[in-house]
Amino acid sequence: MKSGKWVRLLFVAAPLLVGFGSGCGNFWQAPSGGGGGGGSTSTTTLSSGIFYVLNAETNQVVAMSINSGALTTVAPYALPAKPLAMTLSPNGNFLYVSTFSGIFLYTVGSGGVLTEANGNAAISSDPASTLQVDATNSWLIDGVSGVAQLSAIAISPSTGLLATAGEKEQTVALPATTITELAISPTDSSSCNSCYVFVALGIGGTELVDFNPGNPDPFGGTGNRAVITSGGGANTVAIDPTNRLLYVGESDALASETQSGGLRVFTIGSGGITEISGSPFTTGGTGPSAILPQADYVYVANEAVGGSSTGNIASFSLDSTGTTSAPAYTVKSIGTVGAGTAPLSLAADSTGNFLLVVNSGGPDLEGYTMSAGTLTSVLTGATGTDPVEAISVAAAP
Repeated sequence: MKSGKWVRLLFVAAPLLVGFGSGCGNFWQAPSGGGGGGGSTSTTTLSSGIFYVLNAETNQVVAMSINSGALTTVAPYALPAKPLAMTLSPNGNFLYVSTFSGIFLYTVGSGGVLTEANGNAAISSDPASTLQVDATNSWLIDGVSGVAQLSAIAISPSTGLLATAGEKEQTVALPATTITELAISPTDSSSCNSCYVFVALGIGGTELVDFNPGNPDPFGGTGNRAVITSGGGANTVAIDPTNRLLYVGESDALASETQSGGLRVFTIGSGGITEISGSPFTTGGTGPSAILPQADYVYVANEAVGGSSTGNIASFSLDSTGTTSAPAYTVKSIGTVGAGTAPLSLAADSTGNFLLVVNSGGPDLEGYTMSAGTLTSVLTGATGTDPVEAISVAAAP
């Protein structure tokens, strides 16, 4: 999950790893279902599944839901240090939160209630700027901006903890130190047909790394396969839900245009990846910061838009043509809608009713309905006592 531009800049200036924290003695849990979202406005009566918001200024992860149009806080949870990023395991049982004191594990209980695991200690000392669990729920992959390597941590699918106590992380070198986001394919199954990790490296471009979750070293000792793009300011990467396409958001993909941000789209295959015709597509901004792929649509948040103090969200439709063995894809712009100040993260709730966005400069949370790719703003609200600097949102599957 995306952790925000301020994190990327900070790690460029301070590349050293941070050691284990002293635990989470300040972790606490409020009663499930308590409290409202404070300062929320809504024009909908729809409800959502559980989702989580990471508040950097208040050092909290907050479990939330939307109930009949009302933004509701399940519980806020105090973190042991300033957070950087978070990710949910695909099975929905575990939430991993990266902080300056390392990565902490929380089990997800009934109603989205979180319980800290591992005896309040970090499972890794990595202050990861981006992290994700693979489709087998067996590997936690992370990258620390300022350190030119990708790390793989073997985890137990049943407990979320380290697969072996005290295990050594598997690593692979990267060609740049600015690591903004990673994505793992495939995202829909445990098979390993065309398995890769894609890493956005800012001006270093996008790196493709071979990945096989069945190997003791999932990187296989093969190292990097290729630099997919370079020099375009790669900020964000995402994978199509059925592993058909790779999406890369670049700040300088269309450098000659006022709104220089672009969405690059590639097909994924056993021989690598191929950019589709017409790519890159303008996103209507200068700083793509998050991508949310859906079956037939893809949404891109821009944390910066030329001539505006606020961001936006661009919508695209996806059409498939050709044959089963040789598919072709067409991406078309649907339009953009305004967002808050510096939107950094997108998620779709489990009911499919809402696209959720968090804005680090406020409003904290916005909810949009999705109809044939068209977004309609229906809800805004606070995720804590402002200012909270919301940097990431993750929805339970």
